[in-house]
Amino acid sequence: MRKAKLGLILGLSLALVLLVVQNTTSVQGRFLWFSAEVPVILLLVLTAAGGFILGLLVALFYQRDKKPVPHSEYTERTYRA
Repeated sequence: MRKAKLGLILGLSLALVLLVVQNTTSVQGRFLWFSAEVPVILLLVLTAAGGFILGLLVALFYQRDKKPVPHSEYTERTYRA
């Protein structure tokens, strides 16, 4: 299972790198009242980084909301959940 997860991560990373490298033309980028001519590669990197950071924050907040299980209550059921 660990090798499958690593393979999936490497495969998605490679796909992201290929996507970024193949898109080097400039486009008109707009965000709220800002507007600028930027390379597509920059927009893709910023979008990927923003998605990663957002996912990381959601995971951290989700972990914080979980109640810790006291050691004396560990059961087989606890490990499966």
